[in-house]
Amino acid sequence: MEATSDPIEFLQQEVASTRRLLLNNNLYHSIQTLADLRLFMEHHVYAVWDFMSLLKALQRDLTCVQVPWIPSARPAMRRLINEIVLEEESDVDLQGQPISHFELYVRAMEECGADTAPIRRLVAAVAEGRTVERALEIANAPDSVRAFVLTTFDVIAANKPHVTAAAFTFGREDLIPDMFRRLVSDLNTRFPGQLDTFLYYLNRHIELDEDVHAPLAHQMVRELCADAPERWLEAQQVSVRCLEARMALWDGVKLGQPSAALA
Repeated sequence: MEATSDPIEFLQQEVASTRRLLLNNNLYHSIQTLADLRLFMEHHVYAVWDFMSLLKALQRDLTCVQVPWIPSARPAMRRLINEIVLEEESDVDLQGQPISHFELYVRAMEECGADTAPIRRLVAAVAEGRTVERALEIANAPDSVRAFVLTTFDVIAANKPHVTAAAFTFGREDLIPDMFRRLVSDLNTRFPGQLDTFLYYLNRHIELDEDVHAPLAHQMVRELCADAPERWLEAQQVSVRCLEARMALWDGVKLGQPSAALA
């Protein structure tokens, strides 16, 4: 691949092979029945949940969420991250009612008969003050799910905004449109009219992430890494780590590890 002087494009080139492996995963085509889809969703919902903590970590780092309020140092970053939070935490459903994407996903799980009890146990445990690791145990989450979620919280715990931003951008927002397209095309064919909420969720993410969130996230990484080569290297390393964690999450589904509902 031809070299580029643009650091975002260079980073994308450096993670391209790992990203390609993930997008070519045959999991997307192995969902043949509603039972397959339920198993997939019972694993994937944890990634939908921990994404919000990744996003909120960025909001904490780049805006002011304390009282009394003071203006944060980066006005452009302030607006950028708040725009993303608005749509992720309080988008609208098919009826135009406010809802977070996580809550929308749980509703989609209920509609197709997937078991939402484990993820509800996790959220309840966190609300009670349990650690994420303990909450995963209470939910009886599969090993691949635990590894994925703990990777996310390791990134957050590093407390480096440029690293969190890279994980958010190249492990999530830049990846999701292409990943979800592979699901949408197959699900439309296999289950016409049976998965309205889930397809709405997928299509909404494709639309928002591709047209709005990914470009904003690229700008965020560019500003946070700036002209510091060590930051760009850390951004590359965490991006690969997050993509590899996603592949392991998908392998947990393909290999038939029991979901929390079946364990």
